Amino acid sequence: MKPTLVIVGRPNVGKSTLFNRLTRTRDALVAALPGLTRDRHYGAGRLGGRAYLVVDTGGLEPDAQGVFVEMAKQARTAIAEADVVVLVTDARDGLIAQDRAIAEELRRTGRRVIVAVNKAEGMNHELANAEFHELGLGAPHAISAEQVFPPRKNSSKPTAPSASPSSAARMRESPPSSTRSSVRNGW
Repeated sequence: MKPTLVIVGRPNVGKSTLFNRLTRTRDALVAALPGLTRDRHYGAGRLGGRAYLVVDTGGLEPDAQGVFVEMAKQARTAIAEADVVVLVTDARDGLIAQDRAIAEELRRTGRRVIVAVNKAEGMNHELANAEFHELGLGAPHAISAEQVFPPRKNSSKPTAPSASPSSAARMRESPPSSTRSSVRNGW
């Protein structure tokens, strides 16, 4: 069975854009409209020779009302199926109360969680990540689901992981050996 990577976060942080990047498709609709993604959306991703399942979810709002209640139920169902959960946040907005509440809910699931600080293009990545350490879910990773970061001056390595399917799945350029081995061994 393929490992399952579930993408969660509050509305409009770039979850569907990341899904499209990881699946190398445009299957997920993307717009600056909260609530566009309502159900779970499944797709296939690949990291090297290893295939995995990617699940896009609607926004996960702890204090949801109306249609957002059903969206949150769909997200929670996906989380229950996950091998790895990617919590997508927004570097431009910074860490907000909703992110903290979602992180606390994810902590209680016992699932492995990777914090992706999206929309970090044009920002100092260390500064973009800094406040997201407060979530207590491990080191956050500055990404751009929408575009590839340019290489650093005097370096052939990118300044942060590009949002290409292989590097976005890893969420960083050089994961520690424990992360590399967990990816190789099925998350």
